[in-house]
Amino acid sequence: MDARFSEKQIHILEVAEELIAQKGFEGTSVREICTKAQVNVAMISYYFGSKEKMMGSLYQLRVQKTRQNFKEFSEIIKDGNPEMQFKEIIKFVTKQLFKYSYFHGFVTQELRAGDDLKSELTEFYKVTVNKLDELVQRGVATGVFTHAPKAEDMLTIILGSTLFVIRNKNFYQEYVPHKNEQSYLAEAEKKVCTSILLSLFASLGYHQS
Repeated sequence: MDARFSEKQIHILEVAEELIAQKGFEGTSVREICTKAQVNVAMISYYFGSKEKMMGSLYQLRVQKTRQNFKEFSEIIKDGNPEMQFKEIIKFVTKQLFKYSYFHGFVTQELRAGDDLKSELTEFYKVTVNKLDELVQRGVATGVFTHAPKAEDMLTIILGSTLFVIRNKNFYQEYVPHKNEQSYLAEAEKKVCTSILLSLFASLGYHQS
């Protein structure tokens, strides 16, 4: 983990994440976070400056963890064929976006000027693009793919499609059969992932034998 966060900071941020995931940012007080984390309220100001800045640090920490998880995941599937790896990476990115979907509205409104966060996101995007490009080139070289769309454009489709669904629940839920919030998220993730896979595999000229 990045040395910019101490063990105490990481503990506070992980407690905050758990509470915010359950109750939302506005519904979670600093006092609740401190009580559950067993720290003094003044520690939030000392470590982060404010509740809003703490949220920025939390998102930064989450991106760092996702980058590390992606690196480890890529290593696990590295011996698979290009189409399998491509499919699994799309599923991985989509799942991460849905798993931490409560971040996205806050991030777009509150964290636009966060240089550290922008840097973390940019690095994660670059790592993902490089991996996608590597798989496309391998697939073309072996005849699995007949086209080579730009990896950055494919990532744009993955992120754009998934974030549209996450941010437009009132619209998208009309097209997703579900019984409750949990089942909606699971079905929405499955539906958008399938759509992305169909679109990107078509752009690669891939036809399953």
